[in-house]
Amino acid sequence: MSLVHPTAIIDPSAKIDPSASVGPYAIIGEGSSIGPGCKIGAHAVVEHVVMGKDNNLFPGCHVGVAPQDLKYAGEKTRLVMGDKNTVRECVTLNRGTAAHGETKIGSNCLFMAYSHVGHDCQLGDGVILVNSVALAGHVTIGDYSVIGGLAAIHQYQTIGKYCMIGGGSMLNKDVPHYCLCQGYPAVLRGLNALGIKRSGVSREVLTAIKDAYKTLFHAGLRLEEAVAALRSAHPGPEVASMLDFIEKSKRGVMRPASGLLEEEGAAI
Repeated sequence: MSLVHPTAIIDPSAKIDPSASVGPYAIIGEGSSIGPGCKIGAHAVVEHVVMGKDNNLFPGCHVGVAPQDLKYAGEKTRLVMGDKNTVRECVTLNRGTAAHGETKIGSNCLFMAYSHVGHDCQLGDGVILVNSVALAGHVTIGDYSVIGGLAAIHQYQTIGKYCMIGGGSMLNKDVPHYCLCQGYPAVLRGLNALGIKRSGVSREVLTAIKDAYKTLFHAGLRLEEAVAALRSAHPGPEVASMLDFIEKSKRGVMRPASGLLEEEGAAI
């Protein structure tokens, strides 16, 4: 028995694995490739998407639709999605533009209702966007970061891995790996200690990350001086990745607010 509902509209160029299901009135548009075990809900719109296996698209989401960019002129671009992602109701995931060619999403991500991913974004594995999060174009988010509800991320911004962004935050600078930030505009509030622990690192690594954070943001050093001091101590890979992130940042990295008392158990 076919797993494609008879009311669904399927473009002749679309490729749908026989084990994938397509619900009532869904639209599978041009250039789409739907992998094994995927579920496309009722009234969902999918176009110019290459997706892996076991993705679950809920009713009314729009995946791979044209970017909201006035420079977009209909060029052939796409959205690439890994495996086991969940896309809830009314989510919009835009495909890329000529600037990058594609929007890329990893595996095991969760996009809660009404969240938006703009054109040319690059998201790692395990990313969670809570309800009504808005990512502008060209945003990069590292693995297992969580973006709280109603947060907004400025274009060309990078959020590192294992970060936590508080609900309602407005971000305009890069957030280094493992950090917790919140506010309007957002500032660093310490480390995402719970997220780091859940990543499975040892107590020694967690302590090294905490000590690095203190040196970077609470030792009274210029950021360049703090990075150099930590480099000279030959840090492990986790701290080294924080330093690499900071040195590669083009927008500048977020800092704690002056005189901010950070939450117990975060960076202190």
